[in-house]
Amino acid sequence: MQSSVPSLASIENWPVPTAAAAVVRADGTLAGSYGPTGRRFPLASVTKPLAAYAVLVAYEEGAIDLDEPAGPEGSTVRHLLAHTSGLAFDENRVMAAPGTRRIYSNAGFEALGDHLAKVTDIPFADYLHQAVLEPLGMTSTTLEGSPAKDGASTVDDLVRFAAEVQAPRLLDPRTVLEAMTVTYPGLTGILPGYGHQRPNDWGLGFEIRDGKSPHWTGALSSPRTFGHFGQSGTFLWIDPDARAACVALTDRPFGAWAVEAWPPFTDAVLTDLRSS
Repeated sequence: MQSSVPSLASIENWPVPTAAAAVVRADGTLAGSYGPTGRRFPLASVTKPLAAYAVLVAYEEGAIDLDEPAGPEGSTVRHLLAHTSGLAFDENRVMAAPGTRRIYSNAGFEALGDHLAKVTDIPFADYLHQAVLEPLGMTSTTLEGSPAKDGASTVDDLVRFAAEVQAPRLLDPRTVLEAMTVTYPGLTGILPGYGHQRPNDWGLGFEIRDGKSPHWTGALSSPRTFGHFGQSGTFLWIDPDARAACVALTDRPFGAWAVEAWPPFTDAVLTDLRSS
């Protein structure tokens, strides 16, 4: 196919050994791709949106309720999804009362995984596979370890997921709308890699761009843009105003190179989409 997003080829200039990227429109059509899109990469925290989607499927199936206790100090499923449980970043230590601070927490997503496994009697990785990966045909995606960071996938598979989020079949669209809407608005916090953000807005498992600066998306990204990036040099954003999503996976850890490269890349992708 002829790509309507020629700027995807600019990943060739990123200082990484290997990179792959793609853009999928809200109608599910592939606008363009570049690089080894069938190669598996560690996702790091891009695992979280996949895990969150599985939790939301469990909610719609009636296995859990978003406001039931699931973590320490009475924190709920909703608190854990929105990084407001009060749990520390990477340890099961309470740093704040639920709903009072935005503390980005791998431990919170691990508590979510444990809670879902307990109430369904299904290991979280199996639940994720049955609820999300298998129905979407994400045959190259696996979770071996923490639901916060231990997923591995391909651009091809994440395109399927990004298409699903834009036009949900596994979830009621109203549930996805809630996931991409600010939960516990006004809370401040630290966005890993980018410092203190006021406010530090999140939905349910997805980070929301709003007016954050600095940020890993672009200057042209709409405030409604939501998604996630990972410390393995990966990202997935969905821009409802652009009616498109972009996935990029690399094999170099996140760092100054990504802070410099990703925003102009996103702006170029959005410019291509507007002119196509």
